[in-house]
Amino acid sequence: MESYGHFIGGKRVASTSGRTADVFEPMTGETRATVALASKAEVRAAIENAKAAQPAWAATNPQRRARVMMRFVDLVTKHYDELADLLAREHGKTVPDAKGDIQRGLEVAEFACGIPHLMKGEYTEGAGPGIDIYSMRQPLGVVAGITPFNFPAMIPMWKFAPAIACGNAFVLKPSERDPGVPMRLAELMMEAGLPAGILNVVNGDKEAVDALLDDRDIKAVGFVGSSPIAQYIYERAAASGKRAQCFGGAKNHMIIMPDADMDQTVDALIGAGYGSAGERCMAISVAVPVGQSTADRLMEKLIPRVENLKVGPSTDPSADFGPVVTRAALERIKGYVDLGIQEGAKLVVDGRDFKMQGYEDGFYMGGCLFDDVKSDMRIYKEEIFGPVLSVVRANTYEEALRLPTEHEYGNGVAIFTRDGDAARDFAAKVDVGMVGINVPIPVPIAYYTFGGWKASGFGDLNQHGPDSVRFYTKTKTVTSRWPSGVKEGAEFVIPTME
Repeated sequence: MESYGHFIGGKRVASTSGRTADVFEPMTGETRATVALASKAEVRAAIENAKAAQPAWAATNPQRRARVMMRFVDLVTKHYDELADLLAREHGKTVPDAKGDIQRGLEVAEFACGIPHLMKGEYTEGAGPGIDIYSMRQPLGVVAGITPFNFPAMIPMWKFAPAIACGNAFVLKPSERDPGVPMRLAELMMEAGLPAGILNVVNGDKEAVDALLDDRDIKAVGFVGSSPIAQYIYERAAASGKRAQCFGGAKNHMIIMPDADMDQTVDALIGAGYGSAGERCMAISVAVPVGQSTADRLMEKLIPRVENLKVGPSTDPSADFGPVVTRAALERIKGYVDLGIQEGAKLVVDGRDFKMQGYEDGFYMGGCLFDDVKSDMRIYKEEIFGPVLSVVRANTYEEALRLPTEHEYGNGVAIFTRDGDAARDFAAKVDVGMVGINVPIPVPIAYYTFGGWKASGFGDLNQHGPDSVRFYTKTKTVTSRWPSGVKEGAEFVIPTME
C-alpha cells in the first residue's frame, strides 16, 4: 500500500507527526494508501526550505524561469495517461474527465510561460524636469496554496504555476483525500529543472492549514473549497497581514428561455449537471425554465436522459460519471435528497439506490432530478455537490434573472437562448462572477481570470490570467533624477513635476 509523506527540498520525505489518514479508491471502496498529516513543525520546515531557496530563484531571469515551466508542460503531457489514471483512482472521476482536469491546469502553466512579458513594468521618460519614472514587478517571497479534492491537478497548477513563474517559492497543501497527483506534479517540476525548495508539498489537515495561515514568512495564500472555510481562511490570513484569494461554494443556475434549442439545452444540462458526479464548483445544479410550456418541454426530454445516465467505474471510458469521493460524501448527498422530499420538492428521478455490479462497496449514486423546487428550500439554497439537479420553474424572464442575482452564491450562471438582446441584458444585469451564453460551464480560458462573487469569493483578485500575476507580485515604483541641470537649494513643498 502506498504511503504519502511530504515533498520538501526537492524530494519525498517521510512524516514525523505520527498522524495519518486513509486515501480511498472510490470505485471499489478500498483503502489504497495512507497520507501523512503534517505537524506545525513539519510545515515550518517546508517554509524554511522555501525561504532559503527563493532569493536565488527570484534572481533568475524570467526567461529562464519560463523555460522551466515549458519543460514542465512537456513532461506533464508525456505523463498524461499515468497522471489521469492515478487521479481517477483517488478521486473517482472517469479517466477522460481526469484528463480534462489535467488539461485545464496545463493551460495555466502554458500561460505562465509568458512571464517575461507578463512581469514587465511601465516607464515614463521626462515625467518632470530631468525626472524619469518607472515601475517593476517583484515576487512576494514564499506563498502558499490550499487546494480541494475535486480538481487535484487543475487547481494546484492554477496556483503554483503563476506563483513560481513570478519568482516566488510555493508551499502547497493539497486535499488529503487525493494527494497522489499533487505529489507527482512536484516531482515533474523538479525533473523540469526547478531548484529544490521552490515547490514543497505538505500533506495535512486543519493543523497544517492554520500553521500556514499564522506563519510570518507566508506572504500570500490561495484557497479553493467550501464557503465557510474560504471565509475562515480569508479572515485569518488577513489578520496576520497576508494577501488572500479564497474561493468557495456555488449554486450555479442555467436559465432556459422559451426560444432555446431544447435538444442543445438538454445536452448541455446533462453534462454540466452530472459530469464528475456533480463534484464541480462550476456544475449546473439549478435549471430555470422560463414559462410553464418551456418547463414541460424541458422535463419531457430531460427525465429520460437522467434515467439513462451511465454510472460506472472510473476506468470505464464509456461511463458518464463515476463514484463520489468518499462514503461520507455519498451519505451527505443522499441526505440532501431525503431533505428535498421532506421539503415538498418532486423527486422525478431517484438514484439513491444505485449499485454498481461488481463494485458494490464503491461510493456510487445514480442521477437524481427534482422538479417544482422553491427558492426557500434548503436543497435550493445549499450546495449539494453531487449528481442532483433541481428544476425551479419561473413564470417570467425577470423572475428567472432574480434567482441567481439574489442567491447567496455567485460563482457561475448560464442562459440558453437564441435572442441576442435577452442574452446581452442578462449578462449585464446578473449578479454573478462568470456568465455563459449558450455555454453551460463558463470557466474562462487561462489568459482570462476565474472568480465568483458574493459568498463564492473572498478577496479582490481572481485566479489565473493577469490577476494571478498581480496577486503573486508587488509593484515597486522608482522616481529618478540625475544631477545634471538640477537647481540648487532645498525645497519644502511637495514635488509637482512642473
